[in-house]
Amino acid sequence: MKYLIAILVFVTSSCASSSVEEKGKFTAPYDGKKFQNIEPTQDKSFFTLLKWKFTSDRAEWPKWVETRPGKVEKNRTVKGEVHWMMINHASVLIQMDGVNILTDPIWSDRTSPVSWAGPKRVTNPGLNFEDLPPIDYVIISHNHYDHLDLPSLKMLKEKFDPLFVVGLKNKKLLESEGITKILEMDWWQEEKRGDITIKFVPAQHWSARSLSDKREALWGGFVIEGSKKVYFAGDTGFGKFFNMIKEKIGSPDLSFLPIGAYEPRWFMKPFHVNPDEAVQGHIQLGSKLSVGVHFGTFQLTDEGYDQPQKDLQVALSKYQVGNFVVPVFGKLEKLIPK
Repeated sequence: MKYLIAILVFVTSSCASSSVEEKGKFTAPYDGKKFQNIEPTQDKSFFTLLKWKFTSDRAEWPKWVETRPGKVEKNRTVKGEVHWMMINHASVLIQMDGVNILTDPIWSDRTSPVSWAGPKRVTNPGLNFEDLPPIDYVIISHNHYDHLDLPSLKMLKEKFDPLFVVGLKNKKLLESEGITKILEMDWWQEEKRGDITIKFVPAQHWSARSLSDKREALWGGFVIEGSKKVYFAGDTGFGKFFNMIKEKIGSPDLSFLPIGAYEPRWFMKPFHVNPDEAVQGHIQLGSKLSVGVHFGTFQLTDEGYDQPQKDLQVALSKYQVGNFVVPVFGKLEKLIPK
């Protein structure tokens, strides 16, 4: 059973076909079969995974932490207004300029290819699915099970029929589940839709939904630009792409940066920032306000349940940063124009 759980965790925090003719066709580094990071990284082997799983000093998380579901305003925001709510894990509702956007939505009880095993949530979502406002866009950073949750995506498709925005080579997976309203994007590609522009930007990560499809679908973050500039990093390690985003697009007004799933560092560092690195990314971006995500929902790695918040406070003091906050699940926040 422990061996099976190791496999499930690997593909969770770990569909697409390729052709040699496409080599060099994209902005993202691509060899005709696999994508690569701007700063190339070596894939972790399954044996390295087993070494981690069988030698780790894994903190014990609480069995359940009750979250009081919040409420959102069903009326659409007007131009210049930005509302946001941390729902859970990397799922954020962003309401800006009359448009409603969901990031990496997950309402499932487990983040796993099967419903009976794998990481199980320790808290309920901060917003009940039936209380969502009409959703226009669903942006998906990459295809790991804790970020691309097919049951949640299918529910969103049936209720709202939004546009699903994904990285290259993810379209086929969604189409296999009956989702057809899809925009696939390359790094640095942008798409203007009404009053907002969606930009897909690099991240230092990888993709996989099995042991045989590593890096065959593209991963990344998003910048949503309207009256304000909102950056969602997805899941990422630290890299020079933070500076590149600032140079190419400018500093965000609001950033959502991961602060969890980072221990042990010898295994996680290439692909998951710790809170110290998240604050460094915030500084390099020149973000006016950053919000921590990717914590407190599923135990994917070894650190304790509340360790990300504690480590973030240490980093904020170290770098003398005050505009980086830990959100409350289910609390509707508003970016007040200055």
